[in-house]
Amino acid sequence: MDVKRVKDYLYWLYYQYQLVTCSYVLEPWEQSMFHTITVTVLAMVVYTAYVFVPIHVRLALEFFSQIFGPQAEGAVLN
Repeated sequence: MDVKRVKDYLYWLYYQYQLVTCSYVLEPWEQSMFHTITVTVLAMVVYTAYVFVPIHVRLALEFFSQIFGPQAEGAVLN
């Protein structure tokens, strides 16, 4: 892809974001506040998922391995 097509695609994505959130009707200072809050919330969600999801997956695997017991490596499932 050339640079112009990438630039146009990113502009289109930003335009879609503005349409979906209706932020195009806000004044510039309101847009700035809205984008700041949106980015902050998104960053917190990503950080929380990065920190806590692996812990919960590990705990769930430990829980279910205790319930179903250890599986033998050579076991054949029928």
